[in-house]
Amino acid sequence: MAVDYAVIVVYLAGMLAMGWWGMRRAKSKSEFLVAGRRLGPAMYSGTMAAIVLGGASTIGGVGLGYQYGLSGAWMVFTIGLGLLALSVFFSARIARLKVYTVSEMLDLRYGGRAGIISGVVMWAYTLMLAVTSTIAYATIFDVLFDVNRTVAIVLGGTIVVAYSTLGGMWSITLTDMVQFVVKTIGLLLLLLPIAVVKAGGFSEMKAQLPTEYFDPLGIGGETIFTYVLIYTFGMLIGQDIWQRVFTARSDTTARWGGTVAGTYCLVYAIAGAVIGTAAKVMYPDLASADSAFATIVKDELPVGVRGLVLAAALAAVMSTSSGALIACATVANNDIWSRLRGVVGRGGGGAGDEAHDEVKGNRAFILIMGIAVILIAIALNDVVEALTVAYNLLVGGLLVPIIGGLLWRRGTAAGALSAVCVGGVAVVGLMWHYGILANQPIYYGLLASLAVYVVVSLATPPTDADVLAAWRERLAGRGEPAPEEAPAHPSPSGV
Repeated sequence: MAVDYAVIVVYLAGMLAMGWWGMRRAKSKSEFLVAGRRLGPAMYSGTMAAIVLGGASTIGGVGLGYQYGLSGAWMVFTIGLGLLALSVFFSARIARLKVYTVSEMLDLRYGGRAGIISGVVMWAYTLMLAVTSTIAYATIFDVLFDVNRTVAIVLGGTIVVAYSTLGGMWSITLTDMVQFVVKTIGLLLLLLPIAVVKAGGFSEMKAQLPTEYFDPLGIGGETIFTYVLIYTFGMLIGQDIWQRVFTARSDTTARWGGTVAGTYCLVYAIAGAVIGTAAKVMYPDLASADSAFATIVKDELPVGVRGLVLAAALAAVMSTSSGALIACATVANNDIWSRLRGVVGRGGGGAGDEAHDEVKGNRAFILIMGIAVILIAIALNDVVEALTVAYNLLVGGLLVPIIGGLLWRRGTAAGALSAVCVGGVAVVGLMWHYGILANQPIYYGLLASLAVYVVVSLATPPTDADVLAAWRERLAGRGEPAPEEAPAHPSPSGV
């Protein structure tokens, strides 16, 4: 294992070094939170693919392949579909808004009354996403170093918090590009063909497994539909995803770079399911489907290659964890804390001092949120339930007002706030009634949110014409400059 250890140690050291290098570039709020909005197509595609393909997509995707066969690809496949939909239909408009958070977009569209409530919902989602990603370190470091769960979480979490705090989005972008390359080599180019060959090829896999393992819909139509509601729609509205869209150099970069990343996700989904299917042939009686990835890597790969593939799994977890962490800290600072303090505009000090203070403040929030994430990850055991709660709250509470704001002129602030509150409360209540993992909460929660949004919007006065005019100007890229030069939300605080 010495060679494998060396590969992992070099990889982790490289992540910290890039965090230090990124710190030298993050001199302003824009540089720190959205990489100066300067990413070109290649870097944008790589970082976007890296953040959406995390531990659940890698370890969990292989586990679903082990359990259901090729249809186990559907979870990651719907993530790719969501990213494609976001990129083709919405990303150009989102990039032109020049904001930092989803709540700022809602304030612009509805007239500055959606801030704190939507911010709290988004903060809860990004926090739980970061927690579940951090928990995944335990699985990988257990295979690598045979350490206990708490040490593994602290070790992995500390590295991510360190490079994210140092350089913000620049550090995360640089590390994500490395992680994208490592994942591509480790999973697609090495583990996939080796697993198929070790299983005896596709003909042997078909001979050894039931026919439903090769049925594209074998996982079940209802499960696929639920994946679409949660993951495809979740890709359209998550702060972690939008914050990457904000890094694009232009709306063309956001559209085409995201399309490439979404297509990559579709390939990654199929690869994970095939690896899991191959593992089922080699290890038919594993106690847990989620252990399929670690087992095949540990037992079937040669020295050196094993270290690279484990580094790929670590890269998948770190990219999602760091993206969720900076999203969580951005929302906590800009959408909740600043509004609660009643901070509007800027006062005192020169531009250089102010930029330094903004970077310093956001850096402090990443550190605080990072420590909280590590502590919660140590205390929490059920990853699936935590992730389900996060996505249900996100989609049930925010999907309708966000998409409605982008597509329906008649939507109002009262309708948006009502949809957030009713959708969020309905989802929580239904999860309590039916169970956290049930499908009904997201179905009924979305319907309730949509009904309230439409009814209340039609029953209240239309959004002020000046607000809509300013909104259209921003969508066209002709409105106010980036929020570093003018406040993104038109009112002092949210409701």
